[in-house]
Amino acid sequence: MEIKVAQNVKNTPVEVLVINKFEGENTSEELANTYAVNKDHFEGKFGQTYLLHTLGKIPADKILIIGFGKKEEFDHNRMREAVAKSIKKLQQIKAKKAAFDFDVTLDYGKSAAIGAMIADYAYDKFKSEKAHHLDEITFARFSESEVKEGIVFGEAMKFTRDLANTPAQIATPAKLAEIAQNLEGIETKVFDKEEIERMGMGAYLAVGQGSVRPPKFIHMKYTGKNIKKRIAIIGKGICFDSGGLDIKPASSMLTMKDDMSGAACILGVMRALAELKPDMEVHGIIAACENMPSGSSYKPGDILTAKNGKTIEVDNTDAEGRLTLADALCYACELNVDEVIDIATLTGACVVALGTIASGIMGNDEDMIQRVINIAKESGETFWQLPMFKEYFESLKSDIADMKNTGSRNGGASAAGLFLQEFVKDTKWCHIDIAGTAYIEKPQKEFISGATGAGVRTLLNYINE
Repeated sequence: MEIKVAQNVKNTPVEVLVINKFEGENTSEELANTYAVNKDHFEGKFGQTYLLHTLGKIPADKILIIGFGKKEEFDHNRMREAVAKSIKKLQQIKAKKAAFDFDVTLDYGKSAAIGAMIADYAYDKFKSEKAHHLDEITFARFSESEVKEGIVFGEAMKFTRDLANTPAQIATPAKLAEIAQNLEGIETKVFDKEEIERMGMGAYLAVGQGSVRPPKFIHMKYTGKNIKKRIAIIGKGICFDSGGLDIKPASSMLTMKDDMSGAACILGVMRALAELKPDMEVHGIIAACENMPSGSSYKPGDILTAKNGKTIEVDNTDAEGRLTLADALCYACELNVDEVIDIATLTGACVVALGTIASGIMGNDEDMIQRVINIAKESGETFWQLPMFKEYFESLKSDIADMKNTGSRNGGASAAGLFLQEFVKDTKWCHIDIAGTAYIEKPQKEFISGATGAGVRTLLNYINE
């Protein structure tokens, strides 16, 4: 779908003209007011739609009215959702081209473009019958720069969603490494198994040792012209999680291709930085591997030594993500960065606590946490801070090592956060748990089922602020 910008679209012949209606107000198109508002009493509640055939009375063949709800409640997030709702309606009527002419006073171009691209998404690569997509849409009244930035964000989300939806037979550790090495404007170094071993990443190596596919440790670097801050972003890169020897039930394994959603997010973000050009130094880090059962798998009761020398008793091989992140965090903290953020489909406990609506967030710096939460809200994502009371670490204590990799089911998301904190040294750090938000099994708001690209918008806005 091509997205264009024009100053005026009302006098241009178009298949569908999309306009808005606030509750208690008329639309900007008299024909719509006559039939939809006055005759059929279309109220314009948020998300409501009304399709009007113009019968040649104006240049557009049809008018689609989208309800914007109450004017005082309207914001960038509602614009994104309203545009997404409009796109889905246009798909239903098999439209190919449409023009959007919204009667608003602010420039919502970025949000509108993101909403359009979220709604136009479909993962149909392996289907004979493809989804219907619009060929072209045009936004009036918005600036070209805002729309272009929204397109960059939308492309990053699409890239991330495609990758997280890709079957594990294709999205292997080697494939993630290949993608990283081909990113424009990004320096990439990929470490193989022998190099990972020399770096002392015993926790990460243990997770991947049961798979026939070797691990790949990926370090990407973007360097802006006038560096104001140095930040490392880490994505959990478990390309498939069987649970290892503590194998998952079959039903729980069905969507485990998505256990690299954090890595997909980081790749999507790094891909966009070359176009956004923020004045930052950004390190993108992925410890990619598969967690598989075999004769060479790591076992419950094994003692692992992480990069910082701390020892870990394996209590459960299905608590593998935190082991890979432990070594990745050690590596990131050695890069002399100002901040570290990791993003991961880490715990089922976070899903139980927050469902599919919110991602959990924890960290060691309250100001940084609140900044991320606020930017997430502005970006259209919901992050909820979970506690890191030291008492949660009690369940991780081991009689024979510095800690266990898992403990009680109670407070499991917080315990996982405290585990990760053991590998963060003198650096501001946030941990984002997207276990419930990265992949949804039924449509939710503007998203269809499947991968959502969780975290992409927030991290890009955080880096680009």
